Amino acid sequence: MASSFSRRRILTTGAGAALGGLAATGTAHAAATASASNSRTADRSPGTSAQAGAEETRSLDELYRDAVAEGGRLVIYAGGDTATQQDFTVQAFRARFPDIDLTMVVDYSKYHDVRVDNQLATGTLVPDVVQLQTLQDFTRWKSQGRLLHYRPAGFSKLYKDFRDPQGAWTAVQVIAFSYMYGVDAVAGNAPKSPRELVDPRWKDAIASSYPHDDDAVLYLFSLYQEAYGWDWIAEFAAQQPQFNRGSHTPGVAVNAKRKAIGVGGSGTLTAPPTAATRFAVADGHPFIAWGQRAAILRKAANPTAGKLYLNWALSTERQQGSFNGWSVRTDVTPAGGLKPVWTYRNAHLDGFPRFMEDRAQVERWKQTFALYFGEVKGDPTPGVLGLHPGR
Repeated sequence: MASSFSRRRILTTGAGAALGGLAATGTAHAAATASASNSRTADRSPGTSAQAGAEETRSLDELYRDAVAEGGRLVIYAGGDTATQQDFTVQAFRARFPDIDLTMVVDYSKYHDVRVDNQLATGTLVPDVVQLQTLQDFTRWKSQGRLLHYRPAGFSKLYKDFRDPQGAWTAVQVIAFSYMYGVDAVAGNAPKSPRELVDPRWKDAIASSYPHDDDAVLYLFSLYQEAYGWDWIAEFAAQQPQFNRGSHTPGVAVNAKRKAIGVGGSGTLTAPPTAATRFAVADGHPFIAWGQRAAILRKAANPTAGKLYLNWALSTERQQGSFNGWSVRTDVTPAGGLKPVWTYRNAHLDGFPRFMEDRAQVERWKQTFALYFGEVKGDPTPGVLGLHPGR
């Protein structure tokens, strides 16, 4: 494996969001047939051409006007760890489109997906847009005819693996997971790679999100095992890391100076040198990145508002402001001297979607890590939201 980082340039800040992941699988030939029919119908919706591959031609202002005329409401189910995690996005959207009543409900993706399944089964659908880490749900929902096939403006500029060919879903942001450390806490002796996390000097100094509670963290730990072996996993467990639910928790612990190192959380490689917490990626060692997928549900009450959101999220202005410097678009230059995320082989960008599709393998990994790290404990960090949040 190789990345564009030298080992001395492991760095820069962070500790952010993460998004849960676990869902049922299954397809049906009849549903796939319905999906194709829905695609043809969706491609004839206002503002799009009937020709396959056509992109949205309306401007954001035109879509805004049409969304207000539609009813001026939008509900999004977003994967995440805390109720306030998407507040910055909500505030930015409301500032740009003040006449749209946006409700964004944050919960673990593995709860949102089955919540949507149940709502569809009971005729009580709440969200217009789903934006989740459970990548396998989007391929399943597409095969079942659940998603509106739609190509936002700039669709052709998205990295090829960040878009469904028929427009059933698009990735709207890049998220990366690795480890992080407090600059003062490591006193100039930061671990140069994940392998060094088992050094005895880090005993009782590590905070980690449970790998068997979040599928992205699970994939990260599976890569650590494949790179360093089961002995490394046993040695990591012997470090007595503090495990918590929610991939934001390692960053919280490091930022609060309760722990020196956090594992299994997100961050950015573009933070200033003065940052107190640094997000680390080491050349030749694994980290993970993926495109967080979003889609408009075919039975959405406010599909035009959903289209407005996707076009806004994928606009060059929004993509240039990505918190970690990476964009899902091929025509947006990454910030801070980074290269496009798909050029980093050690990010395993193509491996995570395959991992998420194999649910039996996911379950084996989860139960095996439970043997090493103990059962998951604690309440879900976004709270217990029930069947119909946002209604």
